[in-house]
Amino acid sequence: MIVGIPKEIKAGENRVSLTPAGVEVMRQNGHTILVERNAGVRSGFDDEAYARAGAELVDGSPEVFRRADMILHVKEPQPSEYDLLREGQIYFAYLHLAASARVTRLLMERDVIAIAYETVQKANGSLPLLKPMSEVAGPMAIQEGAKYLEMAQGGHGVLLGGVPGVDPGTVVIIGGGVVGMHAAKRACGLGAKVYVLDVNTDRLRYLSDVMPPNCFLCMSSPAAIRELIKTADVVVGAVLIPGSKTPTMVTRDMLLTMKKGAVLVDVAIDQGGCFETSKETTHEDPTYTIDGVVHYAVSNMPGALPRTATLALTNATLLYALEIAAKGWKEALRSNAEIKRGANVVQGHVTYEAVAANLGLNYTPIEGLL
Repeated sequence: MIVGIPKEIKAGENRVSLTPAGVEVMRQNGHTILVERNAGVRSGFDDEAYARAGAELVDGSPEVFRRADMILHVKEPQPSEYDLLREGQIYFAYLHLAASARVTRLLMERDVIAIAYETVQKANGSLPLLKPMSEVAGPMAIQEGAKYLEMAQGGHGVLLGGVPGVDPGTVVIIGGGVVGMHAAKRACGLGAKVYVLDVNTDRLRYLSDVMPPNCFLCMSSPAAIRELIKTADVVVGAVLIPGSKTPTMVTRDMLLTMKKGAVLVDVAIDQGGCFETSKETTHEDPTYTIDGVVHYAVSNMPGALPRTATLALTNATLLYALEIAAKGWKEALRSNAEIKRGANVVQGHVTYEAVAANLGLNYTPIEGLL
């Protein structure tokens, strides 16, 4: 199969979808890899490294899209790429379609085979291609929250870990999944007082066993959130419903009870966001303030740490990309239930039920298209 690696063009996106090492493995399995020139530079991989790995370097994304049977991307197609997509082309990337009717309809109109990293799912419910980016975004949420607590950044001037004789800051993390756990580990390591809320009692029991004493586990409810955010210096939104739009966890009314200069970090913004007042921001302009509370809502947070994120992404996606390239999309979906769960839009049909429900579109079970 001919596999294309275009340069990422979303604002602030510095990752690339495949490392040179990944290219070498794909080549060893008989596939042709087209890499747009300079696609990996911002992740620390120059064109020479890709050429040594066996990639064919291509000038410009139009040629990559024109020739490739499968596009490996990090993010959803951007407006300048819309017309480059073609019927029957496989598009394998993070899509987050439940929060984007525009991109969903585009993929339907172009008859693309859109397989979303974030809904590839194992039988035990885990999300193997979302997990590595969650492991980056969790700690990063605390880094960003700590930074924007600085008064020069709009915060109220609190050091999360405190100092001898001065209480530490308080961090409230809504959602105890992969993002929430890694955010809590980082915040606890800094010495903050950390609360993690989740609705899954088994998850709370697990976190109780593995987290340090300055992490407090709570059953999530509107009442619990309402009380805890009054004392919070940083609130991290880390709720995930696979493939579906994120529910609102903090309302505008709750916001009015928070400290002026506190910080909200909405890691779930790519799925619509946890906070009623969230709106998508970029790395170039990452924050805004409402009612005295600083909001950070960058939709591609790991793009700021591309070296780490690209290596972690290739580690996770490579085997799946190899299987799709070797078998073709139909046979890969037939034979691998994990990949089948990743199918979001196929031949003009929405094939992921949560996406269809959130956008008010007809749902077509993927089995009928295989």
